[in-house]
Amino acid sequence: MGLLEFNKLPINTLVGADWKTFNAITSGRRVDDAYRSKYRLTKSVCRLLSLLKPLQDSRYTKLLADKPLEHDPVFILGHWRSGTTFVHNVLSCDKHFGYNTTYQTVFPHLMMWGQPFFKKNMSWLMPDKRPTDNMELAVDLPQEEEFALANMMPYTYYNFWFLPQYQQEYADKYLLFNDISEAELKVFQDTFTKLIKISLWNTKGTQFLSKNPPHTGRVKELVKMFPNAKFIYLMRNPYTVFESTRSFFTNTIQPLKLQDIAPETIESNILSIYAKLYHQYEADKAFIPEGNLIEVKFEDFEADAMQMTEDIYRKLSIPGFEEARPAIEKYVGGKKGYKKNKYTYDERTVQLVQDHWDFALKQWDYNL
Repeated sequence: MGLLEFNKLPINTLVGADWKTFNAITSGRRVDDAYRSKYRLTKSVCRLLSLLKPLQDSRYTKLLADKPLEHDPVFILGHWRSGTTFVHNVLSCDKHFGYNTTYQTVFPHLMMWGQPFFKKNMSWLMPDKRPTDNMELAVDLPQEEEFALANMMPYTYYNFWFLPQYQQEYADKYLLFNDISEAELKVFQDTFTKLIKISLWNTKGTQFLSKNPPHTGRVKELVKMFPNAKFIYLMRNPYTVFESTRSFFTNTIQPLKLQDIAPETIESNILSIYAKLYHQYEADKAFIPEGNLIEVKFEDFEADAMQMTEDIYRKLSIPGFEEARPAIEKYVGGKKGYKKNKYTYDERTVQLVQDHWDFALKQWDYNL
């Protein structure tokens, strides 16, 4: 158990942003009175740590900037709470994969200089389990990269964690790339490529393994960037996804937000953005070359993770499964008996899902 409780953090994750990104995200946005002390402390720590960014920039330029990627990434896609974390943890047992770590999500500019010191302190302070689902938390564990991107540039969907009143705006621009400018898109491309190179250097992998729900709305752009990338798309019962996402967003946003948002607004945004993400993916998956996409029901993966993992390797022509099998078997075996959250669905929840997400229920053949 870490020294700090997740829901009582005195700062938010923008402490790891560079100064230019911090100012671009918060400029012109209102900070509610209740969060001004958190904002000021976060800003002060960010300003101080930003002084160290040139040290990493220098090392990156020298060691990695001109180094080409050996392989295009493997992307794990799916709406939040669709089982992407479990699949990410399973596949990351394969040592040829590199990934973004939990430490990197918060301190992406302190990877190539000072990491041992800052990582030790982060490990000492942070809780050892996610409060929403009891999944383990540790500084070196695989983590989705959107929080890291949010500390490296202002053009990410995860700005909504800090400024939730603008969630729909961030979704349209930076989740779906509908209103993103060419200049902003170029920054995304360059920043994401930089993150991948640093992640591979840090974890000693040769192929980047991405688990990042926001990428589900960016498939078309990702294929342009990485023409031979592999994609694993996870589906899960929409009733469970809605109940779990509502709980996850409502709880996770508390220590991160700098302005208030009503629970009913969070719920409305979830319903709307799920539909946008679903339809964007369905439209854009046609851009993925044949043989580079597999769609998996999480319930099937959870029931037989070993067989489903082997199927993923085979269908996507990913080498190395036999070499990785012992490590994957050890991880999967260790998860037996893991206590998942159990969800019950009241009449209102059932009606909301049926009214707003009926298309997913029908296409994927889900019911209560």
